[in-house]
Amino acid sequence: MTVVAVWRVPAVRYGDAHRRALWGGYAGFAAALWLSTRGVMHAVEHIPVIDLNALLKHFASTSAILAALTYVATSYGKTSAPVVPKHVAVSRWIARVAYKAGVVGVLLLTPLFFTVVDRTTPSADFVTDHAGEWGAAIYMNVFYFFPLVTTAVCGYQWTRAARRAETALMRVGLVLMAISMWMGLVYVAARMTLIRVAALAPLDPGIVQDTVTATAIWMNALFLIVAVGASIPTTTAAAAHWRTWRTVHLLYPLWRDLMEAFPGTSLYPPGSRLREFARSHTPLDVRLDRWTQDIADASDELHYFAPAELLIAAEEAATSHSDSQPAAEAHWIKATLLAVADRQPSRHPSALLQTKPFTDTDAEATWLVRVRRTYSEITTAEAQCVLARAEEGLVAHEPT
Repeated sequence: MTVVAVWRVPAVRYGDAHRRALWGGYAGFAAALWLSTRGVMHAVEHIPVIDLNALLKHFASTSAILAALTYVATSYGKTSAPVVPKHVAVSRWIARVAYKAGVVGVLLLTPLFFTVVDRTTPSADFVTDHAGEWGAAIYMNVFYFFPLVTTAVCGYQWTRAARRAETALMRVGLVLMAISMWMGLVYVAARMTLIRVAALAPLDPGIVQDTVTATAIWMNALFLIVAVGASIPTTTAAAAHWRTWRTVHLLYPLWRDLMEAFPGTSLYPPGSRLREFARSHTPLDVRLDRWTQDIADASDELHYFAPAELLIAAEEAATSHSDSQPAAEAHWIKATLLAVADRQPSRHPSALLQTKPFTDTDAEATWLVRVRRTYSEITTAEAQCVLARAEEGLVAHEPT
């Protein structure tokens, strides 16, 4: 749950309410699960409030539940249709009511926790140690009201959505999410039943412990299915994200050298590789689009410094290369950058590089990666030789 929450952190900044709500659900449940671990429980115990860990865990869970309801409500987007399907209208109404109920619930849980719950001694497990107490039963029933509603709504909606999924991955993911919600409904019902029965009639401590352990295992399985179910539909997006990151990573040396040669071409001066990939204010796909445009703009500027014969010399240097056309362009760029260092435009500038029939940014980036591959292999001495041959050819063609 933590890994998925961290993976989805960019959703918080991009202003997408749909993805932001999904992140909130994962972050809230991850926090609740961490608060159940011994290390975190031991750290919280240093705060002089008995059983504070339980209250914080219930706050985190309530926040995650409200985020899940928001995610379901925003999944349908906005519509101007005069008639909204009943199940959509009900989900949106429940989500709206849940916000107010959530605030009331948190405000109600806090005084109940500090007044009706017997906290004279710290508890190792809140439910087990407070089983049979009316105050704890009231407190826990207020808390479980929210997951009871949420699991029912989400389970119903995701079951319907799974039948209408457009892709197999989306269908599998929604089926797993729906299963996890119905499991959550069973979990909440079992916990509420245990708490109420224990308050009405004393139960054997062994029965209470076994029930709590069994439902805890059930809940952990539920969270695992949630994480897997939500991740499956995003595998395609994750693969595309990785390809984009790798392309940006490969293009960095070429982009940096061109931006250093022509300051002002990019929106910001190039930084180190670490700094560039630490920037998080711009999505990777947008950055890739900018970098390809920056490289194209800088290449247009290069031709003013390249001798007229440089492209021919670059093509001759790349003749034996296995990928000759990108290699020729790489030699042309590398040699021209040496000419740019003198800051003296050529008296007879080279023609612009041949226009390629790119259909989108990905196609252009793929070509530039091929160029960059050879570009990084060309030494300064090799580039100087190409530039010298071009200048010699230019001199040979000049009229005497």
